[in-house]
Amino acid sequence: MPVPKDTSAPDGPLGWRGYDESRARAATRTGEGESVVCGTARVGDTEAVLIAFEFGFLGGSLGERTGDRLEAAYTHARERRLPVVSLIATGGSRMQEGMLALLQLQRVARQSALTRAAGLPQIAVVRDPTAGGGWATLGAGADVILALPGAQIGFAGSRVRPPDADPYAYTAEAQLTAGHIDAVVRQEDLRGAVGRWLALLTDGATGPGAAPVAAAEPPAGLGHAAPPATGWEAVSLARDPRRPRAEAYLAAYFTGRESISGDRSGGTDPGMLCGFGVREGRTVAYAAQCGTATLPAGYRTAARLIRLADRLGLPVLTLVDTPGAANDAEAERSGAGGAIADLFAAVATARVPVTTLLIGEGGSGGALALAAPGNTWATPDSYFSVIAPELATAILKRAPEETRATADELKLRPQDLLSLGVIRGIVPPAGK
Repeated sequence: MPVPKDTSAPDGPLGWRGYDESRARAATRTGEGESVVCGTARVGDTEAVLIAFEFGFLGGSLGERTGDRLEAAYTHARERRLPVVSLIATGGSRMQEGMLALLQLQRVARQSALTRAAGLPQIAVVRDPTAGGGWATLGAGADVILALPGAQIGFAGSRVRPPDADPYAYTAEAQLTAGHIDAVVRQEDLRGAVGRWLALLTDGATGPGAAPVAAAEPPAGLGHAAPPATGWEAVSLARDPRRPRAEAYLAAYFTGRESISGDRSGGTDPGMLCGFGVREGRTVAYAAQCGTATLPAGYRTAARLIRLADRLGLPVLTLVDTPGAANDAEAERSGAGGAIADLFAAVATARVPVTTLLIGEGGSGGALALAAPGNTWATPDSYFSVIAPELATAILKRAPEETRATADELKLRPQDLLSLGVIRGIVPPAGK
């Protein structure tokens, strides 16, 4: 790709004394003419635009020439319809260029947004250290964020943090725990991980003239084969601790998969598995509940997954299995209602097809938020209900021994759901 010509004034746009000498020393030491090197390459079987930061060149800082290179790289990616992989190590904006350097963040943010709107994936590999605007644009703004173990990551660099700041909070591991990155990957595993991600994310139908996306087929049932005789039996089968859960369904459905993690707002939910997998040679995105009460972070992560799949032209599979949304005080403080509303909106507005399989408990709106309107299926050992039978019994002021009868009245069995038009069908067991 063409490299912008250097038209900078002596000692830079601010006339910062000694700036030219600093750049010359950095060029001699690193062999590079700027803090980023951009080009195209194949990672695995996928061609991509690569952006690599050279931290040895003035701390990988962003200046006007850096912005020129980054804009050229993103423009080239859109023209060639290539994904973008950024290998980031930066201290932030270049002080010797003042506000003109800081303004480059707006350029980078715009180029990233244009590339996102074009349906092209962006992957960030965050190295040590990554701080300031480089983290807040190229890093945190990527679709998938991988980080090297122990990398220092944060908007605040090490020299500008409060003196009593917890140093662990600025590590890759802490960022993963807080839901801000997707995975910590060892250096020796990085090429393989990026190659797998590129293959998964570039399999979609996007761009002018893209063909319609075919829906994912629902998985086969893995548990109890016979439909339940009563409502309470349906509830008992769904709550059976021996029943296959989401992990078993995903393992049987996909030949390979990669996970995303976190809601990018400070939270994670181990009871919501999200990512992309290979099903019969094509990529399918998935969001799967694991039988626990779903946290607000889980709903936000699922919404992030569905919107990313929608942009990339990839079908979505959701697995519903939850007694309901988490309803404790912490869940309310974390915005349970808003998170559920956002997931409802993500499913409702998705342009790609969403397929849902109810594999266990379908507890009220906390389960329905993940379900596809008109394309939801159920296993024989599942149920879907407006409310749990025990809670319905309590609300109706009935005696506890009437819970079983209440379960029948709720019409929550798979065959009831089918007759009511709530689901499209009951999936047979594998091999049937």
